[in-house]
Amino acid sequence: MQKAEAITAIVLAAHALARVAAHDAGNEAPSAQWRALSILSQQGGMRLGALASASRTTQPGMTRLIGSLEKAGLVERTADPADSRATVVNATAAGIRALHEWRAELGATLAPRFSGLSRADWDAMERAAAILGERSQSTADDPTTADETTTGASE
Repeated sequence: MQKAEAITAIVLAAHALARVAAHDAGNEAPSAQWRALSILSQQGGMRLGALASASRTTQPGMTRLIGSLEKAGLVERTADPADSRATVVNATAAGIRALHEWRAELGATLAPRFSGLSRADWDAMERAAAILGERSQSTADDPTTADETTTGASE
């Protein structure tokens, strides 16, 4: 398997696991809700357009989602200190709690699927999670992460 294929396989498997976990847990919340709360949790308050872009959705769709999340008390809108005409969306304490609870629910729901892994497999999973976490926070033009993995070269 080439490096680019392995990365693609990991991304697709992660998406599939998230869908399976949400289904098995009976979680009715849209994945866009968790994606938006995750972004706000990691990056702090954002303008709606920036949040829509980071979430890879449309601004009208994000506006509707934020309206729902605001009614549920999971986010709040405040004036942008840099531009009083604009607003910034922030996750509330309740939103961060809900996000942590959802993540715990995902883990608990998926745990039985991984119960038979060996210590070596768990070590590999933990290392892969660390690598993926690091790479998801870097950018493609970051020289510390640029290597042959971006070219699709195989070993």
